[in-house]
Amino acid sequence: MTTSQNPTLDTFAGLFNEAEFVYRHLGSNDAKQADLLDAIGYKDMDSFIDSTVPEPVRMHKALNLPKAMSEHGALARLRAMADNITVNKSYIGQGYSPVRMPAVIQRNVLENPGWYTAYTPYQAEIAQGRLEALLNFQQVCIDLTGLELAGASLLDEATAAAEAMAMSKRMSKSKSTQFFVDERIYPQTLDVIRTRAKYFGWEVVVGDFETAKSGDYFGALFQYVGKEGDVKDLTDVISAVKKNKTYTSVVSDILSLVLLKSPADMGADVALGSTQRFGIPMGFGGPHAAYFAFSDKAKRSAPGRIIGVSKDAQGNTALRMALQTREQHIRREKANSNICTSQVLLANLAGMYAVYHGPTGVKRIATRIHAMATAFAEVIRNNSDSLSVVHDQFFDTVVVDCGSEKLATQIFENADNVGFNLWRIDHTKISVSFSEVSNQEDFNVLTQLFVNKAHDLPAKATVSLNTEHLRTDDILTHPVFNSHHTEHEMLRYLKTLEDRDLAMNRSMISLGSCTMKLNATSEMLPITWPEFANVHPFAPRDQVTGYISMIDSLQEQLKAITGFDEISMQPNSGASGEYAGLLAIRRYHESLGETDRDICLIPQSAHGTNPATAIMMGMQVVVVKTDENGNVDIDDLTAKCEEHSTNLGALMITYPSTHGVFEEGIRHICDLIHKHGGQVYMDGANMNAQVGIMQPAEVGADVLHMNLHKTFCIPHGGGGPGMGPIGMQAHLAPFIANHTISPVHNAQNDCSAVSAAPYGSASILPISWMYIAMMGRDGLLEATKLALLNANYVADSLKDHYPVLYTGKNGRVAHECIIDIRPLKEETGITESDIAKRLMDYGFHSPTMSFPVAGTLMIEPTESESKEEIDRFINALKSIKAEAMKAKAGEGGWTLEDNPLVNAPHTAAVITADEWKHPYSRDVAAFPLPYIRQNKFWPSVGRVDDVYGDKNLMCSCPSIENYM
Repeated sequence: MTTSQNPTLDTFAGLFNEAEFVYRHLGSNDAKQADLLDAIGYKDMDSFIDSTVPEPVRMHKALNLPKAMSEHGALARLRAMADNITVNKSYIGQGYSPVRMPAVIQRNVLENPGWYTAYTPYQAEIAQGRLEALLNFQQVCIDLTGLELAGASLLDEATAAAEAMAMSKRMSKSKSTQFFVDERIYPQTLDVIRTRAKYFGWEVVVGDFETAKSGDYFGALFQYVGKEGDVKDLTDVISAVKKNKTYTSVVSDILSLVLLKSPADMGADVALGSTQRFGIPMGFGGPHAAYFAFSDKAKRSAPGRIIGVSKDAQGNTALRMALQTREQHIRREKANSNICTSQVLLANLAGMYAVYHGPTGVKRIATRIHAMATAFAEVIRNNSDSLSVVHDQFFDTVVVDCGSEKLATQIFENADNVGFNLWRIDHTKISVSFSEVSNQEDFNVLTQLFVNKAHDLPAKATVSLNTEHLRTDDILTHPVFNSHHTEHEMLRYLKTLEDRDLAMNRSMISLGSCTMKLNATSEMLPITWPEFANVHPFAPRDQVTGYISMIDSLQEQLKAITGFDEISMQPNSGASGEYAGLLAIRRYHESLGETDRDICLIPQSAHGTNPATAIMMGMQVVVVKTDENGNVDIDDLTAKCEEHSTNLGALMITYPSTHGVFEEGIRHICDLIHKHGGQVYMDGANMNAQVGIMQPAEVGADVLHMNLHKTFCIPHGGGGPGMGPIGMQAHLAPFIANHTISPVHNAQNDCSAVSAAPYGSASILPISWMYIAMMGRDGLLEATKLALLNANYVADSLKDHYPVLYTGKNGRVAHECIIDIRPLKEETGITESDIAKRLMDYGFHSPTMSFPVAGTLMIEPTESESKEEIDRFINALKSIKAEAMKAKAGEGGWTLEDNPLVNAPHTAAVITADEWKHPYSRDVAAFPLPYIRQNKFWPSVGRVDDVYGDKNLMCSCPSIENYM
């Protein structure tokens, strides 16, 4: 262990204490670590690590990283990079627009740990706030698209379009393997669709409306508004293709739908797109919440998550995740999608934008944008003989044909010189996309650029769209969109919802595999700097040198940590990283002429996203057994390698294992796969147990995805955003995803994209850069060691109360442990769900429930929790065990049918009700341990009825009376 947490005061090195942040991040100092070690029988950290981490995987050398930087030093270093980013006024469009995030939302949601440190709302009773925010988001999408249901967000517009293609195949009655795509689609969307279609074996046909009408397709995708800004009524073409059993999706600009006829009115089965325009900064590409709306008949085929309305044990309205809750884990290779991380925080922001502005506000913004575009087009038409406006009907984008390449180049370059980014369509055409931030001064400059004279906006704002294009129905009529338009009311509404959620600003969240560690304030600060927040992903490269420098620097950090030769930053979730990793493997095999290597071996214990991803990559999943200790069954693996040697493509393996154990034989496993011509994909979900102790590349992995929202401190945001970059060995490096518009500087031209933006959700990458810089070489190692120590302390403390299901050779676990609830359930009838709900009364979020083994709880304390907090959590679980045994024994009149566990959680309304019929006291129900009185968290609803919610599926906002 180091001693820099207690630096000497007689040297300047000690006085400056550059490594101070390390001990802001770690929950226990040296003295507390000594107590933890003593409790599990070790005299020092080195002997503990020697006993826990198998010698064959240890790296025994320091990471090739600098020492820790102070918080202010790291911020200054990042500030220097940001200063090399030019934030021009963006009129590029192409699916990304400048916005104004309301300050009350920025400060109280985006910058508020009560919102951004929460976990995915699997435990609904302590997630009612963000569930309501997500329901609001779904209602916005339902209102604007006109469709019956909407999900709680997908990753981005391009991948949502690819999901629509896959859903079309599930829903369509056509036997065709062709998918039609409107030629007016954004190039980045088409790029991702082509990537996805290839490995499903589908042909993508790109064409005009006549091509759509005349072909035989299982699905068709239309762009509304087109990439050049043109507005076309899709009613006739949708009607024509649906007669051919073609399932039809429409990619729609969400803000344009405030004015335009809805996709449902034109006959669409699905509507999708980005909600970035609802107050979310461009962020050099993300993160942004995609919306996905669909008809009721498609609800069991839709990708992602749906928030539904149910009731609680007392009959009150309660929200929950409906139908798709963890469906990729449950259905595995039969899942609709591999989506795990969505974009909850961004969906909450977009929904709140609609709440704050209301129907009048969003209509004013949309109309202003369109009227400015109309006024600009009129200036072009009336003041130049050489310029012409290409499209008569548009929403926000005016395409100007300059008549000559020379004039187009002159206008484009002049715009750049005065700080305006336009979009060059071809040699003679330039497009100008107006946005929420466009103003009179911009209008003066733009008109000066095109017609050599600055024009003012006319007094009258004109809507130039034809009447048949305009919507006539009301939108956002629910009271939630008509009640919170003053800042006082909005502030209080946000606080009300925040108080219904249990986030990490209240207590430890011990979710195994999810690594809910500190998301430090200094890491979060840069994401709202204008240079990182307000840059278009397709901005000229000479304007974003600082952004690329930051990304390159993070790539170098990750190379040093993992040992890989190359890093791809494009995947914008862990599931996307899995996909990109297998994609690189498949492309590698194809480059060798081995296209038939399509067998993917996956251990029984793997994350459910693994088999789902393999299926999406056109691979055949072959399951490998695990032994009684949770390790890969080497004999079964050997037999299956030999059986499938000719066709073996990959092994997907999590390390440490999904069971929370360092497998001794990982090098042998990798060697065995390579011997049979396969590649090793390592799932990086458990990388918090690796950093500084071992390197996945060195033990034999060929590719690995890294969950930056786990190990590298990007917050979970209530269920997203995430980032899932992949590291690759040199032979796979040529096959990383590129980008059709904005090439990735280390990728090949013929490698299509896996997400909409070249560097995924780039604006959150500074979080991980800051974490690594402030922890430094030694701090990262300290973090891993303490994560392992904390997990083993939990396992040792609980083993006499709950069996610890899997351990390694010396009885040690890795960074998480699984406690087995099945013996208790068999003895008392108390379930893992009862324990999860009762923990809410103790002020804690449940550990991961029934994954990877049904009837268990998987606990990961991380390195950021103090011994005191961990002890509170341990004591809560011990107390719950005692409560279960008291109910079994019938003490004090307790019964197995009526006790604090089966009735949990207890709301304030239940505790203060006039009538109390339970054999245990109100005090026991609400305050089972003394510490709870000091900081009581009250669940806002009782136990939610999941069955009722699925049988009576409602995914839109209920009337306000339901909340009273």
